Amino acid sequence: MPIDRIMDLFISGMGQNSETALSYILLGTLAAAMTHTGLAKIIAIKISNFIKNNKYLLIGILVLISIMSQNLIPVHIAFIPILIPPLLPLMNKLRLDRRIIACSLAFGLKAPYIAIPAGFGLIFQGLIADNMTNNGIAVLKQDVWKSSWILGFAMFIALLVAVFITYRKPREYAADKTNSMKCSTEQVEDCNKSISINDSVDLKFHKKHFITLLGAIITLVIQLLSGSLPLGALCGLIVIFGLRAVSHKHMDFLINEGVGLMGYIAFVMLVCAGYALVLKETGGIESLINSILPFVQNSKLLAASAMLFIGLIITIGIGSSFGTIPILAVLFVPLCLKLGFSAPQSIILLCAAAALGDAGSPVSDTTLGPTAGLNADNQHNHIKDTCIPTFVHFNTALIIAALIAVL
Repeated sequence: MPIDRIMDLFISGMGQNSETALSYILLGTLAAAMTHTGLAKIIAIKISNFIKNNKYLLIGILVLISIMSQNLIPVHIAFIPILIPPLLPLMNKLRLDRRIIACSLAFGLKAPYIAIPAGFGLIFQGLIADNMTNNGIAVLKQDVWKSSWILGFAMFIALLVAVFITYRKPREYAADKTNSMKCSTEQVEDCNKSISINDSVDLKFHKKHFITLLGAIITLVIQLLSGSLPLGALCGLIVIFGLRAVSHKHMDFLINEGVGLMGYIAFVMLVCAGYALVLKETGGIESLINSILPFVQNSKLLAASAMLFIGLIITIGIGSSFGTIPILAVLFVPLCLKLGFSAPQSIILLCAAAALGDAGSPVSDTTLGPTAGLNADNQHNHIKDTCIPTFVHFNTALIIAALIAVL
């Protein structure tokens, strides 16, 4: 294919993920606005005072908050570096193995968008439906969760295994390291504030906090009514800025911070959609499928296993289950059609293949986010304490659930 034709296809293909990219940019700005009102800091201190010495209550609250960050107040991983560091002294006191928290946060960041059609779930399931439809299997966005819920349930079982079996034993951490986060000279004050619980902090909810909560609720309601997450996020920002929860002079700064938070993943999604169209137009996809068919056409189990393995390899390298959907759909949907998989079976396979590498990938938000919070005192290793535990528990669960569901 001529290089100019490749670039034309690449650029036109990027438009297929434009809504998703815009959603991330606006949600990043929403997360930045919520952070600057101080709402997250107040919530962290109240949680610490509430749970006292009940580690399972802490785990449950963090799971619930991380689920809400995907579906109810869709701020993604933005809450973790704000909420988790102030809770580290309490975790140390409880001798809580932080690998449990890494798995809990990863579950809350991942399972909800697979199984719940709201917030980021609406984006993920919309991408699944659109890309399956574009490649030959007509699927409605609202029908995806009716098949993919089994994958979320399997991840919940894996979480219970991690909490009550694998990492149940107490683990010691050095309490005196809690305030040793390395900061530059100009950041020392901010770092100290972010990793310690200051008793002098005003814990009362003020007007700006209620406005911020209202903005979050508006975001949820609008996106549920309209089916458009960008519109919901835009309305939430209008409420927060319009009612002056955040000063107008900070608007440019917050937009820039929002792009910084979510711009990378938005760009990856645009590029993946463009790349997928180029792959499709070359005709190489059909050749690849035809070369695979003789080896797997007599066994749906073998075919499903091969597709899941390919999804794992691709996604763990890119680190984004959202960004790999267009690529995987181009490969998998025609293969599913030729092998006689039903639409629900195809949905499960594509969802599982896209989600597999996300949990456990060193470059995934699902692992980078928890590590950013749990390693505030330099006592949590990204690979050993986040990537390996999440990879082993959740990828195993996804593979087993997908194969059982397909067969």
